[in-house]
Amino acid sequence: MTTRHLLQAELLARPAASRVLADPNRPVLASLLAGHLCGEGVLPADLGLPGAELENLWNACFPGDRPVPVLPNQAADLSGMSERQDLIDLLLAHRAARFPSESWLTFIVAAACAGSDHLWHDLGLANRGELSHLLYNAFPSLARQNTGDMKWKKFLYRFYCARDGIYACPSPSCGECVDYAHCFSPET
Repeated sequence: MTTRHLLQAELLARPAASRVLADPNRPVLASLLAGHLCGEGVLPADLGLPGAELENLWNACFPGDRPVPVLPNQAADLSGMSERQDLIDLLLAHRAARFPSESWLTFIVAAACAGSDHLWHDLGLANRGELSHLLYNAFPSLARQNTGDMKWKKFLYRFYCARDGIYACPSPSCGECVDYAHCFSPET
């Protein structure tokens, strides 16, 4: 078992309130945090969360001492991300409103959009399936609109641009991505 999987298992074994244990986003948060602790993804130390929300996330979902990071990650610079608040607003408008994790994930997903890779990778998740699980549980009305299985970051940007009538839509660092030709080829 990898360090990442061991960390994720340790986090999920921690006791939490029954309401938190029932949260379908808890396993994804554990994966995201384990990835972050192993230096994966581009999230800053506060995961992009405002104020004391990182502490609230840890206390609610994974009470106890925080694991020590195994490797530092290369955090994206959020200061130049002019569309961040637009992404936060978009996600908040589509959240399921069932669990507090949805609010945390709103800020975390928006922050990860500053990265230059696939959204699941920039979040520090293990695979795209975890991201799909997160989006369908936390933001179901938005996720259901991705009927063409478009890459999630591309979908979020296209959705918010189309909603706001923006025709020259920014895509963060997509030109640097190895899958640029695949993502920006004509939809089939």
